[in-house]
Parts: sequence; C-alpha cells; structure tokens
Amino acid sequence: MKASSCDTDVLVVGAGPAGVAAAVMAASLNLRTMVLEAGSVGGKLLRIGALENVPGAWSTGTQLAEALAADLARIEKAGRCTVVQGFAAQVRGYEERAELTLDDGRVLTAECIVVATGVTDLTPSEAEWVTVPAAFSPPPLWRTSPQDLTGRTYVLGADRPLGTWLRAHPQVSSTLHVLCPPTDRYKAAEVRDDRRVRLIPASHVVITKPVYGGGWTVEVHGPDGSKTVYAATAVLNNLGNLPAALTGLVSGEDGYCSPDEQHRRIRIAGDLRSGRFQRIVTAQGSGAEAVLAHYYASRLSHAGGTP
Repeated sequence: MKASSCDTDVLVVGAGPAGVAAAVMAASLNLRTMVLEAGSVGGKLLRIGALENVPGAWSTGTQLAEALAADLARIEKAGRCTVVQGFAAQVRGYEERAELTLDDGRVLTAECIVVATGVTDLTPSEAEWVTVPAAFSPPPLWRTSPQDLTGRTYVLGADRPLGTWLRAHPQVSSTLHVLCPPTDRYKAAEVRDDRRVRLIPASHVVITKPVYGGGWTVEVHGPDGSKTVYAATAVLNNLGNLPAALTGLVSGEDGYCSPDEQHRRIRIAGDLRSGRFQRIVTAQGSGAEAVLAHYYASRLSHAGGTP
C-alpha cells in the first residue's frame, strides 16, 4: 500500500470525550494520530459537579477530564499520537486528503479529519427570547456556589446543566426561579419535581436595572400573553449552547453539523452533531464510530470497492 503524504492519518480537532475516544480508537488501529486542542484536555468537563449517567463510577467531571488526559498521555508516550496546541479555523475535504487551517495560518493535512469541537455557551444577547441591557453578562449557573445564592435568584433558561447543578449540591435549600422558554420544556422535565425549582414559562423576558435600589427587574411575557414583573437579587445564565462549527463544514439552520452532510474525509463527532445528543456517553461512542467508519471505508476503497 502506498504511504500517505499527509501529516497524519487521522487528525482529531478537540480533546473532549468525543475527541479523546476518536484518538484512542485511531491509535488502537495503528493509524498515525494527531489531536489538536486549543485549551486543556476535557476542559469543559470541569464545570460538571456530579456525574450520574456515565459508566465507570466517575463522580465528577474533573475526575473524567483527568482520566481523558491520562489516556492521551499514554498513547502519546507510546509514540502512537501527537498532541498539538492551536485554534482551528477552517476545514476542507479533497479527493485524496483533508486540510485543517489554523488561526495562525498553519495547514495540517490528514487522510481523515474528525471534528469534535463541541459547543460554546450561549450569551443573553444571542438568545432571541431575551432582551437585556448592553454589556449585561450574568454569571453562569454552573460556576455558582451555594454560598452565592442570596436573596431572590432568577435563572435564564432551563438547559440541562440545571439538573446537574442540583445533583451536585443536594444540600442547597434555596429556590431557583427558572425562566423557561418553550424550547426548554422537554429539558426541564428532569427537574420539574425538585422542590428547589420554580419553573416560570416565558415566551420573552426583558431584564432591566431598576432606577433605585440594587438587583434587577425581570419582566416575563408568558406564552398565554400575560406579563408579570419580578424583582431579582441575582440573575444567572443557563441558556444552553451554540455549536462551535468550523468554516467549511456543512451546517443546518440550527448551526449543528450532520455527519451525513459532510465531505467523506471529514467526520463529525460529539455535541457538534446535534442538540439532541449532548451526552458524554454518546459523544464518546460517536468519536470511536467516526474513526471506524473512516478505517473501513478506506480499506474498502483500497480493495477496489466503493468508499
């Protein structure tokens, strides 16, 4: 078989659960493997205070992040993987290779690129159902400690970190007033019976600074056309995520990148696939599956079949 002139066989973009699973699978198949990561391995896991739906007896996201870093270090020490620091900017697929352009102008080539860049946090100014003052930047719920909950706290959005945060802090007795748009109703189902949560249906929310006094004024427009004004001591961000898609990927109206829509040398893994599969276990499985799909397709091609 002719040796590849690419920098590596498999280039993995992102070292979260999906990316590390892809790298471990590729290394196990004796594929030259490179991982590009802009921050720390498993960095987004550090916000998860309690894990209950991940096999392996992990109790916190930090523990799992440390295990992923150890996995990468193990295969790198064995000479089966190279870890590169950098920010990915653009990806392209060609007949014989795929290319990744970094923000500093470097170009890396591979027979297959697995994009596992995941998602980024949605800010209030980016949420269509929220109107906020300029430069309004509430702290994220996942960074809030129980000691910070003083007075009347309102939470923007009922995304799933809400349930994770509540499980991580079972001793908390304060009430979280959660502003829940229609798109978050199915996500809020897991906390609906938690007595520490008051779900407030909202089609639109307007947050302003009162003329006198501290805190915030929260004006809630309900799905039924009602309007209610609340006084909030604090407002926390739990709006959810935006897909972190690279230029060159085919994305849908929601910004997510379906694996079936990409060039055959570009594979999508992890949370970037869809807003409906944002779980650690499914991310890991998709990372391994992306590499296996490339592995068998390339061998079928060399054997004279259809890739």
